[in-house]
Amino acid sequence: MSWTVYILQCADKSLYTGITTDVKRRLNEHNNDNKKGARYTRARRPVRLAYQETCEDRAHASKREHQLKQLSRAEKLALVNAGAPQRPRI
Repeated sequence: MSWTVYILQCADKSLYTGITTDVKRRLNEHNNDNKKGARYTRARRPVRLAYQETCEDRAHASKREHQLKQLSRAEKLALVNAGAPQRPRI
């Protein structure tokens, strides 16, 4: 099973970072499901997928998610705009 780290852009232009094994399902949950979607994104719908990168397992995905959450908004937007993963060694 492959894990994906993703960044969503919310309707208010804020950014949300998460991990999943199924990006399409998770995006649908964020946009449509009040029980499974993140509380943060519920009030900021619709959300769109802005960035994703595949990780080898859940542990690496969690570490990468943490790294991305430490970035400034400008750094996250640069990553989104570059479109290619910029992955430091974990």
